[in-house]
Amino acid sequence: MNKLAAETAPALMPPVAEQRPHVVSAPAGDREDPWYWLRDDERQDEDVLAYLTAENDYSDAHMSRLSDFKAELIDELRGRIVEDDASVPIFDHGYWYYTRYERGQEYPIHARRKGTMAADEEILLDVNELAEDHDFYRVGDWDVSLDNRMLAFLEDTSGRRQFRLILRDLETGEFLDTGVTGVSSLSWSADHRHLFYVANEPETLRSWQVRRFDTQAEPMSEGELVYQEDDDAFYTGVGRTDSGRYNLIYLGSTVSSEIHVLESDQPLGKFRVFYPRQRDHEYTIDHFNDAWLIRTNLDAPNFKIMKVALDKHADRKQWQTLIEHSDEVFIHDFTALGNALAISERSEGLRRIRLHDWLEGTSTMIEFDEPAYTAYLGSNPDQSSDLLRFFYTSMSTPTQTLNYNLVTGERELLKEENVAGGFDRSDYITERIDVPARDGALIPVSILRRRDTPMDGSAPLYQYAYGSYGSSSEPMFSSSRLSLVDRGFIYAIAHVRGGQELGRQWYDDGRMLNKINTFNDFIDVTSHLESSGVVDPDRVFAMGGSAGGLLMGAVANMAPDRYTGIVAHVPFVDVVTTMLDESIPLTTNEFDEWGNPMEP
Repeated sequence: MNKLAAETAPALMPPVAEQRPHVVSAPAGDREDPWYWLRDDERQDEDVLAYLTAENDYSDAHMSRLSDFKAELIDELRGRIVEDDASVPIFDHGYWYYTRYERGQEYPIHARRKGTMAADEEILLDVNELAEDHDFYRVGDWDVSLDNRMLAFLEDTSGRRQFRLILRDLETGEFLDTGVTGVSSLSWSADHRHLFYVANEPETLRSWQVRRFDTQAEPMSEGELVYQEDDDAFYTGVGRTDSGRYNLIYLGSTVSSEIHVLESDQPLGKFRVFYPRQRDHEYTIDHFNDAWLIRTNLDAPNFKIMKVALDKHADRKQWQTLIEHSDEVFIHDFTALGNALAISERSEGLRRIRLHDWLEGTSTMIEFDEPAYTAYLGSNPDQSSDLLRFFYTSMSTPTQTLNYNLVTGERELLKEENVAGGFDRSDYITERIDVPARDGALIPVSILRRRDTPMDGSAPLYQYAYGSYGSSSEPMFSSSRLSLVDRGFIYAIAHVRGGQELGRQWYDDGRMLNKINTFNDFIDVTSHLESSGVVDPDRVFAMGGSAGGLLMGAVANMAPDRYTGIVAHVPFVDVVTTMLDESIPLTTNEFDEWGNPMEP
């Protein structure tokens, strides 16, 4: 703790967890973990609950002097939220679909209108009504049958993401509880009768089985098993191609994937493997016109896009390159429309959209003015449309929904996220700098500050990073950050290795035996901002959550004197013990991220 923190800390003694002998065994050797007793999977151990209560009481007492400010801050944060907001409608199978909120209500209302937005509103789900009798309520995956009549959705009333499958007849409004639980994703077939869903393994909660559910069967049952994934490093999902012609089974681990396909109008048929899995090969597919489009990293670490005839997909020699691999450009995703292939890519550390003209074979980048931003593809279910739906945001620009006309090149702003409370984007500045790490790598840093906040060493710093799973930290807008920067903070996102901001190599350089780079990068960004006179070294704060909480745990031990405060949200800090226990959800899927301690 630095001098400033020590001077402001009240004279309170935090609770100290009792140490109890416990041996954690592994092939590399046994070790003592005196705090293992704090694991309580059932949330019922009286000693654990008593300790957590003591922690909460200490926190409340420690923060009591700030109670008035806390209430003020909560009101301020709420004051920026527009309660009666709505999404921009999306046209799909004859209906305009959208989500809206009503003032004073906590949950969304999912609705649609037939043919035109002037038609009468049909409410698919009023989540406020569904949540009335529950302490917790969440709607997960949902899908409307292709004849527009039936809605299937998943509901969670416990918070453990163990969803229950519910049907609703959209003509009569009747709800039907199927009794099927432990579901994670679903997708209708084109016969409007059969539904494919993914069931979770009861103990580990890993998504592992695909079942075909007959919505007209009497009596109802959990449905017929059509696929089971026995490799516990893989997770399972279901969906449809954008064309609606094929149902898909998605199988993925940290470093490889496999997809199974079935004609959607033949739901009683057998799924077939699109291309067999192999280690270090990841791919995604979509159907467009008379071909399959494939995003693949086979001999292409940053991915390329290929195409193949519908009946030749299993023959790798038949795949033809459509978009070449590049060492400088990482391909995230694509959307195929009649006039162009829209490619979501990352170049120079920024999420961008490139348009590939089918006829000319040329490409065009959709350009923006800000130095740090995120542009990403929206939902485009109509492959014949001339309009591409996409989103744009930066740390100073609220999320915009736009259409891009693929014929004329014109773009139309459909909506900008409403921010109440007198927000004016001209008051804020978004910047991008590169910071040299100790090994010479250049770490991209996105910065948000008020225009009147000087970068002369007088401002406090709030620095965030994640840096795992190849998940990139996008410089996106957040109204809650304004409460920091309006009080003179400089907010910085350190795009450390372990993310994928600079391509696949950036990820590989921050995982497994290279994980130390993630930690060093974060500390080196702080050091640079301090030594270059940008921020006040006595008022530097760090934040990360989950795997980013692991980063915070490392930072707290490697460079504790650099930070006045460290915020670790749900931190994953006991990696070795966790990865030794394959009964814990996510463990087996993550050996390629953290390593397997059973293999010294």
